Amino acid sequence: MVTILDTLSRAGDKPRPRHPEKAHQPDTPVLPKPDWIRVKAPVSRGYAETREIVKAENLVTVCEEAGCPNIGGCWEKKHATFMIMGGICTRACSFCNVATGKPHALDDGEPESVARAVAKMGLHHVVITSVDRDDLADGGAEHFARTIRAIRAAAPGTTIEILTPDFLRKPGALEVVVAARPDVFNHNLETVPSNYLTVRPGARYFHSVRLLQRVKELDPTIFTKSGIMVGLGEERNEILQLMDDLRSADVDFITIGQYLQPTRKHHAVIRYVPPEEFKSLETVAYTKGFLVVAASPLTRSSHHAGEDFERLRKARLARQTSAAA
Repeated sequence: MVTILDTLSRAGDKPRPRHPEKAHQPDTPVLPKPDWIRVKAPVSRGYAETREIVKAENLVTVCEEAGCPNIGGCWEKKHATFMIMGGICTRACSFCNVATGKPHALDDGEPESVARAVAKMGLHHVVITSVDRDDLADGGAEHFARTIRAIRAAAPGTTIEILTPDFLRKPGALEVVVAARPDVFNHNLETVPSNYLTVRPGARYFHSVRLLQRVKELDPTIFTKSGIMVGLGEERNEILQLMDDLRSADVDFITIGQYLQPTRKHHAVIRYVPPEEFKSLETVAYTKGFLVVAASPLTRSSHHAGEDFERLRKARLARQTSAAA
């Protein structure tokens, strides 16, 4: 028998906070949620089965880490967004509930673990996202590429959507990811440029727009996609300008959803946008030329991703047919 003595931990030590950079900030106000934003707690059998597969493969999902309100409905249908490269992000965006700090080393077997889970769940469409990894020389680009290739090998009939960080100051990283040929390349702008200093301080708005544009330059067959949150104090005219910026980058698909405040240390919800305003934004986005638009209070960038991918394919085909006529 071997007895191990822990001489490092002290009795009464508190667990590390998820957001140490926010710990000493004053609490932000909380607005009461309107009826249209409420969802049921996840209790279905399908939800439990998906959770078991995720835990068995020791995987991280953004559904859990970001506290997505749609987790019950998605997991019931065995839809999950896998988050690779660990659960600790090197950025500290004021809207996000993913833990921040110094990440662990990459798990070299993770691409294969994700691929096994995709095959086991029988997914027709999978979404792969990640934390920001500014600590890595390539920002995790090769890890993304390896994951895409592993899924292609384990589940050749599954279409692959990736939701990537911005690869800021990582020359050559984007090219590595695009060369792996995902079906959909998603990178979220998150908010209008006037909010970046307070909402997404580690990012650069026009770098993100250019990233999406560069994907299309490298491989025009890849669908591009981006999403924003509303309710962060933006003005309508700023949203419309953002749409124009995305269309200038030839982005195919935009998602627009309500920002929900994870804790009182996060950015406050300035207002809850009513459903009719989302419908109006959807109408405008289609007139600007997006192939597919998803806009509602509970829309998230990966919500109904499989169904939306089929809509994308049909919309592109219809546009190509119309142009050829």
